[in-house]
Amino acid sequence: MFLDYFALGLLCFAALAVFYGIIVIHDIPYEIAVERNHPHQDAIHAAGWVSLLTLHVLWPFIWIWAMLYREDRGWGFSAKESDNMAQLQARLALLEQQLAAQSVNSQKDLPHSD
Repeated sequence: MFLDYFALGLLCFAALAVFYGIIVIHDIPYEIAVERNHPHQDAIHAAGWVSLLTLHVLWPFIWIWAMLYREDRGWGFSAKESDNMAQLQARLALLEQQLAAQSVNSQKDLPHSD
């Protein structure tokens, strides 16, 4: 008789632990958004609840959405990476100028058939 009550108690505890665990897991993207001061914190939290109702189908996408933003660098590249992009654009412009000059010089060297 004691083992029946013990098993019932263990079953109830396991069911509550799984239920609470699922709710905690669905809230992870919201906690990430709060930590990063994400501008869409409320939408991420609401989407987390929707994901809970859809058996966490949306959860990976919500997690990615929460991870995209950082207060120090915004949505995309960091300042260092954008500096690298500016350097690459300058190098590309220089190479295009050199190529254009080289093609003009090579056309001057061609004999004309008049």
